[in-house]
Amino acid sequence: MVCHAPLGRHGESMRSLDDFAEAKLKRLAARQLDRSLNPTHRQDGVWVERGGRRLMSFSCNDYLGLSHHPDVKAAACAAVETYGAGAGASRLVTGDHPLISALEARLARMKGTEAACVFGSGYLANAGILPTLVGTDDLLLVDELAHACIWAGARLSGAVVLSFRHNDMDHLAALLAEYRGAHGRALVATDTVFSMDGDLAPLEALVPRCEAHDAWLLTDDAHGLGIVHSGAGARVPLQMGTLSKAVGAYGGYLCASRAVIDLVVNRARTLIYSTGLPPAAAGAAIASLDIITSDQDLCVASVLKARRFTQALSLPLAQSAIVPVIVGEAAAALDASRRLAEQGFLVAPIRPPTVPQGTARLRVAFAAGHPDADVDRLAAAVSELI
Repeated sequence: MVCHAPLGRHGESMRSLDDFAEAKLKRLAARQLDRSLNPTHRQDGVWVERGGRRLMSFSCNDYLGLSHHPDVKAAACAAVETYGAGAGASRLVTGDHPLISALEARLARMKGTEAACVFGSGYLANAGILPTLVGTDDLLLVDELAHACIWAGARLSGAVVLSFRHNDMDHLAALLAEYRGAHGRALVATDTVFSMDGDLAPLEALVPRCEAHDAWLLTDDAHGLGIVHSGAGARVPLQMGTLSKAVGAYGGYLCASRAVIDLVVNRARTLIYSTGLPPAAAGAAIASLDIITSDQDLCVASVLKARRFTQALSLPLAQSAIVPVIVGEAAAALDASRRLAEQGFLVAPIRPPTVPQGTARLRVAFAAGHPDADVDRLAAAVSELI
């Protein structure tokens, strides 16, 4: 016998759910923190069409324009023709098509590690790596401005999680000295390039501090791969990153020792229980990595554009392809973005909770394909706003 809830009760339940959602949305709207999806046709590495208008985008993470590179698109098409549109299953079942292992070998060579493991996305990577390596009674120290997926993985781990002040090596050292001895394992996690500020982690100082306390260091190179290079990178035991930004494809990865990678394959739930990376994404990523390793002029171009912009506005010299223009309140960021759109620029406003309260900003992302004249034009427009 099957029992059904009375229709009245079901209707009340749905109403309470809708009431809850609508109330939350109204509170967000009152603070100008509500968001909506905007269909955007990316025509190439620079130009987009949104709402019937053609805009030059300074909001995309495709820093090298490789998502539209003819060799990358051809590799994606060839992968689909050979292997199909999807992987079909978890990598441990039937979803481990040959391009994934080829991509992993390519990443390991590039990062100077014994092995690599590719995930379905960068978020899935961090959400799976951290709980695999640390757990109850272990210590996890995270830069306060690290990416949300690091914080998600940290909370899933069950470890004792502490944040250290942004790029403050003295604070990190003090936390390690105070808490390290009371915990079995310790891991420190940080971005290499911080996605909302564009500044860099001080790896040259970070690595020895971690080594002194037997704390494993994980770096998230999502916004650095192909753009920013650090001599200390080879000493980082856990090098994580994404394939969706400068690489122009999709997916996430971890480069590490063979033993660590084998453990991740056996224990990372976001790998074990997720369908493998689509063949097109893997094929495109391999082609992009070939371009990145062979065209140094392309790789440095986006940072040079960013520095041209910061010099024009007398801002601190850009360290990466990302330049924040802090305006303060959410309403001011929305207004600045709208006014730039009127001049033909797409520059996304970034508001809390993505950034701390009172630091809403224009996040200006530079691509290798941005003409210098348009960088100067944008700088002049921003100068009028601030």
